[in-house]
Amino acid sequence: MRSKPVDKFALLLMCLVFAVSVGAFPTVRSRLLLPNPILMFTGAEPVTTGGKSFIRYHYEVFNRESYPAEMFAASPQLPPCGKNTRSSRTWVDIYDQTGKRLYGFCALGNPNELNSIFFAMEEGVVPPSWIYIELDDRQTDTKYKSNLAETVL
Repeated sequence: MRSKPVDKFALLLMCLVFAVSVGAFPTVRSRLLLPNPILMFTGAEPVTTGGKSFIRYHYEVFNRESYPAEMFAASPQLPPCGKNTRSSRTWVDIYDQTGKRLYGFCALGNPNELNSIFFAMEEGVVPPSWIYIELDDRQTDTKYKSNLAETVL
């Protein structure tokens, strides 16, 4: 007996509803629930390290409370960050407006630490006009890209 097209559609729809209800697509669901970071410049300060003078540019993620603490849990089952075998599940990378990586954080312990991220440039070097960050959730292979933020108030 030949099945009707409507029967095939109904079966496909039931399978899809079942798959979503049992969590067969967790990465898709998590991408829909979490917003992109809202990055804000909070100031700059001179610092000296190893006899060299730098300007450190500070930022915060305004909506950091939107990210669950488990995103920043130590994750020894994932590849290490250098020699740090307990780096966090989510890494934060800072890029200039052209996509050049400036700095990164691989061991933030909770989302509140997103209020104190920074990059530094040697004193006298003009910083990029704009930067953005990416939160890289290595467990779900999901990246959250921020807005462009200025390097001056």
